[in-house]
Amino acid sequence: MIGEPINRVDGAAKVTGAARYAADHAIPGLVHGHVVSSQIARGKILRIDAKAALGLPGVLRVFTHENVPKLAPASRGESEEVAPEGSAFRPLQSARVLHSGQPLALIVAETPEQARHAAALVHVEYVRQEHATDLRGTLKRARKPKGGDAPSSRGHAERAWRHAVVQMDAAFWMPVEHHNPMELFAATVVPDEDGGLTVYDKTQGVQNVQRYLSRVFKYPKRRLRVFSPFVGGAFGSGLRPQYHVFLAVLAARELQRPVRVMLTRQQMFTFGHRPGLWQRVALGASTEGRLEAVIHEAVGETSRFEDFTEHVVDPSGLLYRCDHVKLGYKLAKLDLYTPMDMRAPGAVSGIYALECAMDELAFRLGMDPLELRVKNHAERDQAEDKPFGSKELRACYEQGARRFGWPHRDPRPGSMREGRTLIGWGMATGIWDAMQESASAKAVLTADGNLTVSAATADIGTGTYTVMTQIAADTLGLPLKNVTFRLGDSSLPDAPVEGGSFTVSSVGSAVKAACERLRQKLIRRARGSRGSLSGDQLLEVMRGSRLATMEATASVKPTGKRERYSHYAHSAIFAEVQVDGDFGTVRVTRVVSAVAGGRIVNPKTARSQILGGIVWGIGMALEEESLLDHRLGRFMNHNLADYHVPVNADVRDLDVIFVEERDIVNPLGAKGLGEIGIVGTAAAIANAVFHATGRRVRDLPITPDRLLATVPIVA
Repeated sequence: MIGEPINRVDGAAKVTGAARYAADHAIPGLVHGHVVSSQIARGKILRIDAKAALGLPGVLRVFTHENVPKLAPASRGESEEVAPEGSAFRPLQSARVLHSGQPLALIVAETPEQARHAAALVHVEYVRQEHATDLRGTLKRARKPKGGDAPSSRGHAERAWRHAVVQMDAAFWMPVEHHNPMELFAATVVPDEDGGLTVYDKTQGVQNVQRYLSRVFKYPKRRLRVFSPFVGGAFGSGLRPQYHVFLAVLAARELQRPVRVMLTRQQMFTFGHRPGLWQRVALGASTEGRLEAVIHEAVGETSRFEDFTEHVVDPSGLLYRCDHVKLGYKLAKLDLYTPMDMRAPGAVSGIYALECAMDELAFRLGMDPLELRVKNHAERDQAEDKPFGSKELRACYEQGARRFGWPHRDPRPGSMREGRTLIGWGMATGIWDAMQESASAKAVLTADGNLTVSAATADIGTGTYTVMTQIAADTLGLPLKNVTFRLGDSSLPDAPVEGGSFTVSSVGSAVKAACERLRQKLIRRARGSRGSLSGDQLLEVMRGSRLATMEATASVKPTGKRERYSHYAHSAIFAEVQVDGDFGTVRVTRVVSAVAGGRIVNPKTARSQILGGIVWGIGMALEEESLLDHRLGRFMNHNLADYHVPVNADVRDLDVIFVEERDIVNPLGAKGLGEIGIVGTAAAIANAVFHATGRRVRDLPITPDRLLATVPIVA
């Protein structure tokens, strides 16, 4: 079954409506909460007037900082897997306003319409304080982040750059982006008679939410059960518990009845986001194109109360061979909510700057951009001084270029056109860390031949249900229809949050181990049996032993052998754009992405992951930007009409190649594909725009006004 393009096993449930999301559960006596959000970016609440709201029919309570129980101060570790350094935000615990959109009150009413209407009648008086939300104005005050590993430098990069014959030095600005998953954040909380809670939450980690709620509200974990069997997209926004689940639990405890809190689309812009980022990349090379210096510095934004960090510059220390590398990363404190991980956090931003810089260097050298990358291919991870477990990047270059037709590219910017339409071809390299986390799984086989495997992981739309079912069926030699995989329940065996492209590597390895352990238990019962047994033989052993069920649990963690190597997925992306010579509008007409991601468990769902990453890369390059009005400190395009994302008309011919690769990264040899599809895509598009027009736009997104305002580098 591993390697087969199996249809999603949960597909029918999703298209028929049988799948239940966090806000879909019908609970008797359910009441609804609506959040009142701050209209200022920084200050203090003087008074909250809720009389008009409380006078409406159906309104049960208005929760504010003045009437809710005071909880113990927040501390690092409340959300152990993903919380940054600092003091995590807790709603309704003080009169301080830390950012625009901060939840200031929760209206609970019999219906969602009553709650929303009542929220509009709540009047808040503030003392406003001066705020800062513009990263450009705070760069000089940026400092090194607290905690975490500083990026590793080597050699004498500044000196090597000054002596390099060919140089480039440029700054890049990355805008704030928001995740915008289709499913709104929601939590349904049901108290039971024994004082416990059942929580249905939109999250990428049910056990992470369970730990968080247990710490904050002092509940024993055994009395908190969190469910999230289906998630309508998250992209990192569900890694941390968001304020909706805090408020829902708070209200359910106080009212002692089921409460649902669901955010609006506008409120989805009031918590974390991909941070705004300034970057500087300076490259020095010999006339033959050998890299002699790499300098990559970045300043990201974070909140006043936490230090959110990303590995923005780190890939520049290992993607290409160079003995002199200087890396720097700082943070600027702003009056915004703490940023969050967002698909391929850090790498997608840093690689954009690096790969655009490599394209600029190739142009200055008069060298083909692909040739420059091949010439500087790194055979060893110089940052960690380790060999790669596997690296088929050269094959990605070769196969991607051949499929795209790269050898037919005229290197002169503006030379390829159809009438007034300019055509550009660009390329870039992608890289993403192939991680593995500790995970556990349980396998239960019944005498009638049905296998149930479980782990407390998530499926945010990536196909987790399907690939875990495939791994289990393959390991025990059972038909796919006889295997069921359970997830999204905090009572199941331990699993990390679903993120970082490490779910197959981590949970998949645990599923494989649990099924292998189950097989071995049955083999030991089959006296005289040697070697392996097929699925039918395993069932015969159970029946012969008069066993109704047989189960096994296994926990897997990274091995010492794995730690001796560096493990990354790689890609080569080739993009074609058409640019209107008069209006500066850009259309992406072709993309070929060649990916080396280890063993591909399911080529069909894997291809979908890469396609989704490419589409997001199109949005990143040309459309996505969260716009702040710095006078108000507020995101203004906080809806899907004004926050632009690619639609069907923006997506043309996308081609995915999986390059064969074998690795010891984990027992499955799989590296994960959720992130690698987007890394490098925006850079390939930006480089294609330069090739088409001779205009270099370094600040994203590349909109017509920015493109037309740029002075052409070539006539």
